[in-house]
Amino acid sequence: MLAHYLATSDAADAFAAAFRIPNFLQNLFGEGSLSASFIPVYAGLLARGDRKEADRVAGAVGAVLALLVSVLVLTGVLLAPILVDLLTPGFENEKRELAIRLVRILYPGAGLLVLSAWCLGILNSHGRFFLSYAAPVIWNAAIIIALVGARDGTSMFRLAEIAAWGSVVGSGLQFAVQLPAVMLVAGRLRPRLAAASAHVRDVARNFVPALVARGVVQVSAYVDALLASLLPTGALAALAYAQILYTLPVSLFGMSVSAAELPAMSGATGDLAAIAAQLRRRLDGGLREIAFHVVPSAVAFAALGQVLTAAVFQSGQFTRDDSYYVWGILAGSAVGLLASTMGRLYASAFYALRDTRTPLRFAVFRVGLTVVLGYVAALPLPPALGIAQRWGAAGLTLSAGIAGWIEYHLLKRTLEARIGPTGFDRGYGLRIWCAALAAAAAGGAAAVLLPFRHPVSLAAVVVLIYGAVYYGVGAVLGVEQARRVVRRLGG
Repeated sequence: MLAHYLATSDAADAFAAAFRIPNFLQNLFGEGSLSASFIPVYAGLLARGDRKEADRVAGAVGAVLALLVSVLVLTGVLLAPILVDLLTPGFENEKRELAIRLVRILYPGAGLLVLSAWCLGILNSHGRFFLSYAAPVIWNAAIIIALVGARDGTSMFRLAEIAAWGSVVGSGLQFAVQLPAVMLVAGRLRPRLAAASAHVRDVARNFVPALVARGVVQVSAYVDALLASLLPTGALAALAYAQILYTLPVSLFGMSVSAAELPAMSGATGDLAAIAAQLRRRLDGGLREIAFHVVPSAVAFAALGQVLTAAVFQSGQFTRDDSYYVWGILAGSAVGLLASTMGRLYASAFYALRDTRTPLRFAVFRVGLTVVLGYVAALPLPPALGIAQRWGAAGLTLSAGIAGWIEYHLLKRTLEARIGPTGFDRGYGLRIWCAALAAAAAGGAAAVLLPFRHPVSLAAVVVLIYGAVYYGVGAVLGVEQARRVVRRLGG
């Protein structure tokens, strides 16, 4: 919907930048940091049957988060002009003023999303996963309703402000819809500032390294935004559109598996050998599930990205040329897709071991490498190459993918030194890659030969063919997940 109304205009760039600036609250204090620090302690107390202490810890963490985030939201609103100038130096005049207004609107919504992540941590620890991951649908719906309800002829700048207000309302609804479920599973929970508890101090000790790690990752995102703001109009918005598609498999198959496995890994009991065996078993199973779904996602983004971007975004102000542009950026993202999703699960294993410092060290290294590579990729290209400067945005995502693979191998090697060999065998990986490449060949041929002209119709048939070939070839090659699906479809 944002693409339909704003495409790759100045307003779209301003919205993408303004959304990213306050969103650091959610990324710093939200799911990532809470998952690393709060869930292992809270889930451990639940596993030992100490519900009273678990609820006390949850209440204290919620109170501290609410206080801290309130201060940061107020600070962000007041410092909005400085933040926009610092993080998007390429914005000038009306584009800069719009970004400042949008940052001030969006900051309170980001604070509410942090509290929503606190709810998620509690519900996940109780094995309640659906509500927390379905709640963002309400947030998205609020933005869509706000845009659709705008009057005809409303300017793009005004539409961006309307979308921002819809985001704030949706953030509040996303938090509110989870509260009843939280009170149901943690009936003794009372938000109180209680630092005296040893378990609360344990959460705080683990939280700081996780917070720094998330902060380091945000540096990379802000550097990308800074460099993209210096590129021609539309680069920053196109990065945001590509991210929507790129984060779909990350969320569906990376974050979901990691979120489901973290409480289970945190509740592992026994001596060191028994705990290591439990971690290896859950880690290996999770890695196989992630790879089975993410490999075909990455191949599809690289080979069929234009078909996908056109189906999702190409309408209204968003043109066919825009879809090709986003495809180029998406293809760069596909390079590191598997590494980033599997890396999340390895980081969760460290968190389950109450080690938040090791992922921090590797995150610092990855971000530093990403910044260097991204700067080189976004430099002005020699005119003799005949490549438009806006394609520097694709170089930013490609550099992040390369750095992601290096971080993944560092996490894997270090964890294996502690718990033993992990991962799936090469034969399994080769089979799913062969199935994905065969599916890409079939999907690519369909995209060229089929008579459909509407982007959605074409994508629906191409994706169906792609999926059928992937599961069919995977089943023939002996991939168990594919065989299960084929058997179910066969009756």
